[in-house]
Amino acid sequence: MQWVEPGLLRLPPSRKTGADPFKLAEQYRRFGESIVGMLPLEVTEGADGEMMINDGVTRATRVHRFAPPGTKVPVVVIEWRPRMILSAMPRVSER
Repeated sequence: MQWVEPGLLRLPPSRKTGADPFKLAEQYRRFGESIVGMLPLEVTEGADGEMMINDGVTRATRVHRFAPPGTKVPVVVIEWRPRMILSAMPRVSER
């Protein structure tokens, strides 16, 4: 398991617009800015060490928006694709 700043993670093609606003509001209501007990985000690691979220877009967005700057989240790399270029995908911080 690794710890990364959620704003640096890339969004998957299916979530280019970011987290679902209703789901985000619900998560914030339940957990606030806390990461205590948060499940690790599942990511794919591509070229240049870039990471794309497979599971956990809403969790990453909540922590990026509401937690203190520099807060890191746990991630687990479930797929490694060293030839996959992810730089065209938006980052959590851009949505």
